[in-house]
Amino acid sequence: MNNKNTIIGLLLIFGIFIAYSYLMTPSKKEMDVQKRKYDSINFTEKQKRDVAIAAQAREQALAQAERKLKIQSGTPSDSIKLSREGLKEQLSVFAGSAAGKNESFTLENEVLKLRISSKGGKIEYVELKKYKAWDGQPLILMDDDSLHFGFHFFVNNRDIYTDKLYFRPVLTGKENAGSLTVTGKDSLQFAMRLYVDASDTALNTKKYIEFVYTLLGDQYMLGFRMNFSGMTDVFDPGTKFLVLNWEENLNRQEKSVKMERLNSTVYYKFFEDKVDYLTETKDQSKDLKNERVKWISFKQQFFASTVIANDFFTDPRVKTLTLPRNARYLRSMSAEAGISFVPAETKSIPLSMYFGPMKFYGLKKYGLGMERQIPLGWSFAPMAWINIWAVIPVFTFFGNFGWNYGIIILILTILLKLVLFPIAFKTYKSSAKMRALKPDIDELTKKFSKKEDAMKKQQATMDLYKRAGVNPMAGCIPLLLQMPILIAMFRFFPSSIELRQSSFLWATDLSSYDSIYTFPGGFTIPWYGDHISLFALLMTISSIFYTRINEQMMGSTQSQMPGMKTMMYLMPVMFLFWFNDYSSGLSYYYLLANLLTFAQIYIIRSTIDEKKLHAQIEANKKKPVKKSGFQKRLEEMAKQRR
Repeated sequence: MNNKNTIIGLLLIFGIFIAYSYLMTPSKKEMDVQKRKYDSINFTEKQKRDVAIAAQAREQALAQAERKLKIQSGTPSDSIKLSREGLKEQLSVFAGSAAGKNESFTLENEVLKLRISSKGGKIEYVELKKYKAWDGQPLILMDDDSLHFGFHFFVNNRDIYTDKLYFRPVLTGKENAGSLTVTGKDSLQFAMRLYVDASDTALNTKKYIEFVYTLLGDQYMLGFRMNFSGMTDVFDPGTKFLVLNWEENLNRQEKSVKMERLNSTVYYKFFEDKVDYLTETKDQSKDLKNERVKWISFKQQFFASTVIANDFFTDPRVKTLTLPRNARYLRSMSAEAGISFVPAETKSIPLSMYFGPMKFYGLKKYGLGMERQIPLGWSFAPMAWINIWAVIPVFTFFGNFGWNYGIIILILTILLKLVLFPIAFKTYKSSAKMRALKPDIDELTKKFSKKEDAMKKQQATMDLYKRAGVNPMAGCIPLLLQMPILIAMFRFFPSSIELRQSSFLWATDLSSYDSIYTFPGGFTIPWYGDHISLFALLMTISSIFYTRINEQMMGSTQSQMPGMKTMMYLMPVMFLFWFNDYSSGLSYYYLLANLLTFAQIYIIRSTIDEKKLHAQIEANKKKPVKKSGFQKRLEEMAKQRR
């Protein structure tokens, strides 16, 4: 019976999930609203494409004008003048910065290696020095081949894009330095300037837009400031904001492309509000009109590139696009956002950039909510609490001693089992009581064998439980209490950077799958994969044994609910298919949990005298049933009515 209640509990859980999915399915009215929203987005995207086409046409015209300048360098002066006029028509006072030498300047601290390009004055390369990609190569978070970053504004009714223009380097005392390094608590600043034309042949060094990068010796956070000198009469008078344009193709960093894609998307934090994101499972775009956000982040499985406003960005648009599987990139991300700017008043715009790992404490210290990008189960508080107050502290504490994470997972599993031991003890004791009552339950089944006696059988069974002092739900409640822990581990392990490239036994990376055999010739089993994960296989075998032991412990027979029994044995097989491509550290944890459960059952069984327990139940059955206060009040009210 207890086994039956356990199965009913599991079915209730699945029922809740199904009901939640049904209730969260949008109504026809909501779908119509969503359709109008998508139509609006599509219209906006069309406008954006039109602008891009126009920008491309301007760029082609600019390139053509530059070619004319080179070709006609030996021609009469009126031809050169004509070409310069073409550039000026395209770029107004920034025509002199349309051509230049594309140089790179390296900034380096203990954890980052950056390259700043003279074209656009932007960061064109980011390398995380303390990490490696899955194939052992340097971990390049961003590179020029996959990145577009710049600002858009209007000058004399012309579209100006900073990433198309050439900046000049400025660094006090180290002009034109090609490589700069900083360590410890020191810092360095590096500036790039975009000058306004003074004449057809000279630049006005008093009027410029300046990008200032500030790098600390041991930080992943980078300071970025836009300064404006003498630009009040350059920008269009009606200018209210600049537009940040950021597009990037995310480089593949991990062994499992599937898992990395499923954990890569755009995150953003509403100003003084919650963190939100685009779905990881499909391409999506959002036009957050009339909204303000504090930061926008292109997040991968273990790393992120984040741009942070000093106050907020306005009206952001964010988008994700999945790239072909054979590409070197995972997904394409794009963001467009406004930055408040009034030429007569704004002299400087401070921003920040983060290029680094998704480490909980490392992100939390900034107080910006960036740690919410780590999937800890934020939608269900108990799951997040388990990860924040139990799993991460254990990982951090023992990890600081340099211990292998396979051993740390073992310690974590033992600690959780010790905390849950009282619940496990009550569960086993309840199952022992149910086994002791099994002969009485069989008698009731024979006595009320007809279908019309089902209600009488249920009432007699509940009366038996009450007289024997047995709670039939005692076996189900502990399982429900353990579900948040199991789900919390399911969410955290594949995204734990601590496990990334951490080897244990035959697993070379506990954050990814462990493969003991790869099928030849590209052969793949549907829903399973092209390899065999040993930890997933061992976890499945141990789960089948656990199901068998639990069945025997609950005293069930082959004739009871055969369909449900088949499902209970089928679930571990289904887990084998799900976990084969999942984190080997997670499969290892579930395997350890099963093995320790077997040990717990043996220990508890040796401490409980089932004959003595049976005698106690028989004694309880002979005692008068004590009525609860509520039941007494009901009987008293019934007597008064008579």
